[in-house]
Amino acid sequence: MSNIDSTISKRLIFAISLTAITLVAEVIGGIWSNSLALLSDAGHVFLDLFALILSLAAIKLAAKPPSENHSYGLHRAEVLASLINGLTVFLMAIGILYEGSKRLFAPEAVQTTPMLVIAVLGLAANLLAAKGLHGHSHDDLNVRSAFLHVLGDAAASVGVIAGAILMHYTGWYQADPIISIAIGLLILVGAGRVLREAVHILMEGVPRGLSVEQVAGCIRGIEGVADVHHLNVWAVCSHIIALSAHVEIHPENNGEREDLLHRIEHELAHRFHITHTTIQLDCSTCSGGPLIKGFSHTHRATCGHQH
Repeated sequence: MSNIDSTISKRLIFAISLTAITLVAEVIGGIWSNSLALLSDAGHVFLDLFALILSLAAIKLAAKPPSENHSYGLHRAEVLASLINGLTVFLMAIGILYEGSKRLFAPEAVQTTPMLVIAVLGLAANLLAAKGLHGHSHDDLNVRSAFLHVLGDAAASVGVIAGAILMHYTGWYQADPIISIAIGLLILVGAGRVLREAVHILMEGVPRGLSVEQVAGCIRGIEGVADVHHLNVWAVCSHIIALSAHVEIHPENNGEREDLLHRIEHELAHRFHITHTTIQLDCSTCSGGPLIKGFSHTHRATCGHQH
């Protein structure tokens, strides 16, 4: 593991520790104060705690070498975990919305002082965790995702604080289920986004924000390239984008294959963060084919099997 990854791992562990403490405090505080809003925020914190753990796992898994059984390594474990987490949190959000709607028509008294204290402590922990991650949030997509999750927690805590103050001075306890429903909807959107992204990756979809034509145009724009076909772009996990392609080169550039390949790989990494490439260089006079090639099912041959 590199020094940068080691530093990021330590900051993620720090953020995970603070978030876990916040989660425990909000669950206990929510039960103690009878605040559904605080318990709903705990559900939101749980979603983000899992996201932080996945970010750390992505770094740890990336450090493990591929094997004969897993030629891409274990990066897909992150996607499977995201899928399971998304389904779990989706059900949790439905439960929060159901309980919130019941309390909306039959509001219950809430102990606003402990609710306020726990929410303020949660906000402080979120801001402290965000400060620890901010230094690497601009140059690392993984850390940026974790940083945004922590900021989302902080925003939800502000909502709970506002609700506690409102109920303390007005006695309007319907504010508690209203806030919990708002947080439940926020969790539902977050869970839906996680599920959509996990399924998209497992279905070998083109990473969001990219298009095959956009990538093909970049390759075609490199001097010496005549055309590109049989282009595939997919995500191994949320942080690794892979590409395979046949690139046609002009005959006069045939002696510059190594330099041309290096320039293609550099441009793909720089513009699209595509770092895992398999590129076949073909002479433009003996090549051709569609930009995207279809696949067909075939029977896998078994060693020793007689047809």
